[in-house]
Amino acid sequence: MPMPTRRTRGARLPYRTLVAATTAALLATLVTPAVAQPEPSGPSVTAAPAAPSTASVRESRPVHSFADAIRESVWVDTGLDGDGDGRADRVAVDIVRPRETAAAGRKIPVIMDASPYYACCGRGNEGQKKTYDADGNPVQFPLFYDNFFVPRGYAFAAVDLAGTNRSDGCDDVGGRSDVQSAKAVVDWLNGRARGYTSRTGDTRARATTWTTGNVGMIGKSWDGTVANGVAATGVEGLKTIVPIGAISSWYDYFHSQGAPLYNANPSWLSEYVNGPEAQARCGAVQDRVAAGTPYSGDWTTAWTERDHVRNAGKVRASVFVVHGQQDLNVRAGQFGRWWDALAAHGVERKIWLSQTGHVDPFDFRRADWVRTLHRWFDHYLLGHDNGIDREPVADIERAPDRWTTDRHWPPRTTAATTLRPAPGAEAGPGVLGRAPAVPGSTVTFTDDPALGELDWAARIDSATPEKAGFVTRPLSRELRISGSSKVTVTATPTTATAHLSAVLVDLGPDTIRDYGAPGEGITTLADRSCWGASTLGDSACFKETEARTADVGYTVVSRGWADLGTWADPGKERPLTPGRAYTMTLDLASTDHVVPAGHRLALIVGGTDKDLLDPPSTIPTLTLDLARTWAKVPLVGGAPAFARATSGPHPAVPSPTALPSLSGAEPPAAVVGPRLPGAGAAR
Repeated sequence: MPMPTRRTRGARLPYRTLVAATTAALLATLVTPAVAQPEPSGPSVTAAPAAPSTASVRESRPVHSFADAIRESVWVDTGLDGDGDGRADRVAVDIVRPRETAAAGRKIPVIMDASPYYACCGRGNEGQKKTYDADGNPVQFPLFYDNFFVPRGYAFAAVDLAGTNRSDGCDDVGGRSDVQSAKAVVDWLNGRARGYTSRTGDTRARATTWTTGNVGMIGKSWDGTVANGVAATGVEGLKTIVPIGAISSWYDYFHSQGAPLYNANPSWLSEYVNGPEAQARCGAVQDRVAAGTPYSGDWTTAWTERDHVRNAGKVRASVFVVHGQQDLNVRAGQFGRWWDALAAHGVERKIWLSQTGHVDPFDFRRADWVRTLHRWFDHYLLGHDNGIDREPVADIERAPDRWTTDRHWPPRTTAATTLRPAPGAEAGPGVLGRAPAVPGSTVTFTDDPALGELDWAARIDSATPEKAGFVTRPLSRELRISGSSKVTVTATPTTATAHLSAVLVDLGPDTIRDYGAPGEGITTLADRSCWGASTLGDSACFKETEARTADVGYTVVSRGWADLGTWADPGKERPLTPGRAYTMTLDLASTDHVVPAGHRLALIVGGTDKDLLDPPSTIPTLTLDLARTWAKVPLVGGAPAFARATSGPHPAVPSPTALPSLSGAEPPAAVVGPRLPGAGAAR
């Protein structure tokens, strides 16, 4: 997903925890037949209910020739004229499908990835782009979807969003053009839109002769965001979507409750994805996007257009969400709000939550991912009763390569539990518990934009001036957080502008995926594994990966940010009156984390979270009224679970020493500079 470098009052600074892209050439000379999927290896997972016997379950098999498959390009009429040239924009759709099913007159479903990246930036861990022969016919389709699924009787369609690669129009960064680019293709596949065999010609291309019209959209980052947007239109024929590290509301990508994150305007993104022709003709579109999405964070109709959560009630498709809980590009609040809205409307859904940053499951759990995705598409696109819809809904990575499952997510025993801060010893942190603070209890801190969440956590046991920290006693038993937290603060600023950050931290030693290092939790290896059939120009073989880990003294569990000036209206920033107390609630990102016995749970409230939040125009000192400040944390087992975990004997634990890799050290030179949309592990 797009990731601008953080700007602070005009200065361009490095984004410490996320990395710039490194692109490796595809090993195009490998020619391999369709191969069986290897059995996954590694740590055990919790047992799931038995699926139907493989002897009785239908499964699509690789029986069709990938080398002889039909490869064609179609241009679909979107009904829009984004570039203002007086004719309807057409988006390019590159399709690969089995020749055998076409010859037999058998109709097949379509797996579709609509992306702005096919020419500018590439897809996947190896930065693959589309390639064409001398006549303009498609040769390489990025990623493994075509190699694996076409031999199994699916078509794969790779759609260039408007303004990108070989499509007309202008990309509008998440707006109507993005969504309509892909929706029009779903309509065409179902006989409701016009397609043509060339970009400008009049020869019609028809899909209803070869497809059932059943479509499954998949994609990571911007691609998955488009899938969310198309599903939110309720378009008929879209049976399932698989959004990976995807946005559900573009406002929340660039702002957090009024506070600007990074360079908080989306218009610059189109400069990266629009083709040269589009860049020359789309200046007016970029200007409209910039004007409609102000840096102030005020809510506008442009943000409403780019908010898919509000239309969750229109979703007809099933949804398989995948997200990294430490994704600091498309942050975890994006999946949480989407998931909750889908649940409220009874949408059929499944979720995988990893410990990684912005990483595709193909690169952190490959064998299990391909197997699960295969069964998912077989069920929702081919109608096979393979039991995947009756299995546990959630897979959660508890430690590197160690996964557990939950039949429901969050678990049904989860309850929002109010935890309250109170003063502690003068030289140490405050106390986090159930008892309210004595009225009149306060704590004061001064915003320091040079420090952030990792610095605050490392200094939790010291009363440092840049944050307010509160901790539980060491836990006598584990405590599980599952879902979205809220932190309500009553703060008195000394200036007319102020930003707030709230962070939940697990204090105690652990080994985690190193989401702050290059790869965001994975290391790419030289060896390759093959997932489907190959041709000379389109290999099914991809570099293997392994978990990149770090030993840490604390783990940030969840984060949230806000502009205190939005205390009265989340859609409008207002100047603050110095010396006046304001109460507002910060939304923290969704998470699922187990705080082990012996560890402590901390709540930290600070100002500017370095490298994640732009500072306000003035640097305030803030005083918290502790009697009117609290956190509502979704605990499995609710308040009784917290009471049990914070009572009884407990082991002593060391203070949270800052350990390597995630200690807040400056990044290597490779991570400095702008990060392209979906760069590196983010593609």
